[in-house]
Amino acid sequence: MFELKYNPADWKILEFRTYDRTWLHFVTNCRAGKDNSDYDLIIGGIADDKVIQTIDRYFAGELSEEETLGLLKYEKPNIQYCIRSQRMLNECLTHKESKEL
Repeated sequence: MFELKYNPADWKILEFRTYDRTWLHFVTNCRAGKDNSDYDLIIGGIADDKVIQTIDRYFAGELSEEETLGLLKYEKPNIQYCIRSQRMLNECLTHKESKEL
């Protein structure tokens, strides 16, 4: 188990609250290897099985951007935190305990 403690004012953070156009463009750029952003932390919906099927259809050209967003609006984002800077890892993430499964 890890604990993440940070002051948002001290970090460059990108947060997505819904599966919207901005989220879709960001995911598209990441998948295409075109993400040059320098965010320390990205918070937003993960592309789980159902969402990834819709995204894959968009990437394949089967769905337009509008159709994709129309389908995604019914999905409740499963929020994930993606720490992207070593400094944030070092300063904000603390190991609390481990459990054998």
